[in-house]
Amino acid sequence: MNYFRMATRLLPLAALLTAGTAWATNGYFSHGYGMTAKGMGGAATATAQDSFGGANNPAGMAWVGERIDGGLDWFKPSRDAERTGAAIPSLNGKVTSGRENFFIPEFGYNTMMNPDMSLGITAYGNGGMNTSYRQGNFNCGGGTANILCGAGGLGVDLSQLVIAPTVAYKLSNTNSLGISALIGYQRFKAEGLQAFNNAPGFPPFTGAPGSVTNNGYDTSTGFGVRVGYLGKFSDTVSVGAAYASKINMGSFSKYKGLFAQGGDFDIPENYNLGIAINPDPALTLALDYQRILYSKVAAVGNASLPTAPLGSAKGPGFGWQDVSVVKLGGSYKMNKDLTLRAGYNKGDNPVRAQDITFNILAPGVVTSHYTLGFSYATCKGCEFTMAAMVAPRVTVSGSSLFNGLFPAPPNAGGRETIGMSQSSIGFGWSQKF
Repeated sequence: MNYFRMATRLLPLAALLTAGTAWATNGYFSHGYGMTAKGMGGAATATAQDSFGGANNPAGMAWVGERIDGGLDWFKPSRDAERTGAAIPSLNGKVTSGRENFFIPEFGYNTMMNPDMSLGITAYGNGGMNTSYRQGNFNCGGGTANILCGAGGLGVDLSQLVIAPTVAYKLSNTNSLGISALIGYQRFKAEGLQAFNNAPGFPPFTGAPGSVTNNGYDTSTGFGVRVGYLGKFSDTVSVGAAYASKINMGSFSKYKGLFAQGGDFDIPENYNLGIAINPDPALTLALDYQRILYSKVAAVGNASLPTAPLGSAKGPGFGWQDVSVVKLGGSYKMNKDLTLRAGYNKGDNPVRAQDITFNILAPGVVTSHYTLGFSYATCKGCEFTMAAMVAPRVTVSGSSLFNGLFPAPPNAGGRETIGMSQSSIGFGWSQKF
């Protein structure tokens, strides 16, 4: 089978799967990939438990045998934004994002070409962000407006899906290497940003008016690579490492006046290291460290203070900084059929106080994730898995960008606060052959 051809043929399916999905946990990456990993706080770099190696560590696919895995996550984020203390009272107010139910699918398949080499494919939601605010009763000098002084509802919808054909090879009885081609698909739309589209009464923000907001969905595709290593140092200790290049995506041409570099929105470079320990045959403890380099994607990492036109190479972005994530998980095999899991995932907050205004659109500020899960063998070779996550509410506050847009009176835009909390529950099914 030509796995690369199979992967590209899955792109139309990707368009269907990403419709109506959005998520944001570690920045806008998922806290874990595969229900097994999600039950353990996302820790999976040094474990080989399913066919989601294309998302975690490609080298693990050499050890999982012939199998197929599928799952669906119900993700529920709560997002809000508030402006207070503005000297222009009509700019004050609070909005809460609607649409709080999203469904995120995942799929994996692996086959052994011989005892040492595997071929597989992983399809997973890499991440995304979504907000949908009603207009509200704000007034920016031209009548009723939304919280960012545009007309009608305000929000963005970004979904990213990656298809990863994977080959892995056992170098010995204790070491393996793997590589995945990363075929990315994403779609995006923005609404309610008319104030940044060189609107009357506002500064000329963009170099491409008409390509900032309310243009419906745009899509793009791109390519990258993930490489990985997995080593079983003893019967009780395994280590793993994986590196994913930036996925160079095509530009969102409908939004070339919004995102830096003419609508470019790449998926950032990232890497992870992990160790797994089995102090008892029934018990596994896993620890991962992940680093996501958001700052190397201009649309995400450029500071939001306008020093160049929107859409230009150095145009404003979300101002996100790179984040480090620590993932700790454990699993315990109660008996031959039942395995219990728990985990904790702690990440940095990518949003800084000076970049609050633009991040009303993308309040990816949660930092702690608590997870539980289990697997139960329902028949020979098949398994049902559940994973749940709760991320407590986090807020970030800072001075409004409108303080600079309305220089008189002083502190015209006051102070803004964004907040988010999350929960999810997912179910998966696996079949070993």
